[in-house]
Amino acid sequence: MNFAQYEKKFRLKALKSGFSEDNIVACLNYAKPILEKGLPVIYNTANLAALVGYRTTYLKRAAKFTKFYYRSFTIKKSNGKLRTLMEPLPSLKEIQTWILENMLSEIPVSKFAKAYVKHRSLKENVKHHNNKEGVLTCDIATFYDSVRFKDIEKIFNELGYSEVMSNLLAKLTTFNGSLPQGAPTSPYLSNLVLREFDQKISDYCINNNIRYTRYADDLTFSGEVKSLKLKNLVEAELNKLGLELNPDKTKLRKFSQRQMVTGIVVNEKTQIPKFERNFIRNEVHFLTRFGLKDHLRKTKNKRENYLLHLLGKINFALHINPADKKMESYRSQVQKIIQTDAG
Repeated sequence: MNFAQYEKKFRLKALKSGFSEDNIVACLNYAKPILEKGLPVIYNTANLAALVGYRTTYLKRAAKFTKFYYRSFTIKKSNGKLRTLMEPLPSLKEIQTWILENMLSEIPVSKFAKAYVKHRSLKENVKHHNNKEGVLTCDIATFYDSVRFKDIEKIFNELGYSEVMSNLLAKLTTFNGSLPQGAPTSPYLSNLVLREFDQKISDYCINNNIRYTRYADDLTFSGEVKSLKLKNLVEAELNKLGLELNPDKTKLRKFSQRQMVTGIVVNEKTQIPKFERNFIRNEVHFLTRFGLKDHLRKTKNKRENYLLHLLGKINFALHINPADKKMESYRSQVQKIIQTDAG
């Protein structure tokens, strides 16, 4: 609906409700910039409640007593450490999904952000850094936990929403004043929080013959990388947002070294690391030599859907490097075993 159509419908309803001309003009002035961004007009809590399909009292309680609307659980990270996730209850998750689909996803993020955006992927993130003189990788420390409430509130305010509505929307999408890992809105909000950062860093990189991409909290730079100057700039821009780099994960690798970007080797060609390739090779070798049952018994492997899990690893390797003939061979062998096992 364009503004002219909205204005006509709004005036008719407002006049029937006894609105003064001053009130009508004020509402339309508020609505116009929001509509021009393709976003839903939200005047107050009751208005938002009607849009998301929940009572006004529910929204107010969820915003005020946030801790009762989440459950926590832990998952094991690749390094063996545990990560705590805060998952919203189904009702709050439904509201957050509505906010994501109807509001946040309408706002473009930086073209240098490669995660949590449609038609962008891990593969696109790594392809920009293939066959480069140097690769510098950095990681934002405790990213979601360090994002500030005021920066989320600012996002909604800059979309055109009132201070009251921006505050409510920020409360509905944060937990303890930061982004909860497990909420559907958090990934896209993280990209919006770093939109200005991405722009400033990419401007510097373009002017200095450096490739830059960001995959969530992983920053990658490649080409003629001057690590100290670039690192100082990144740290200064992150500090403006209350964020900082993880010093243990800042690494500069020359072409003579194995260059890794978000877990993918990018030296002469992009492919999964050697230890993962060896794992797949060994699994396929023993499967074809001993058969599925004996292999699982010898290795004491009790994973459900083991073959499908292995096939998934092979398909991912081929997604990263479709020309990998060895992986094509492994895939054919595993598919035959799956067909035989199903028969």
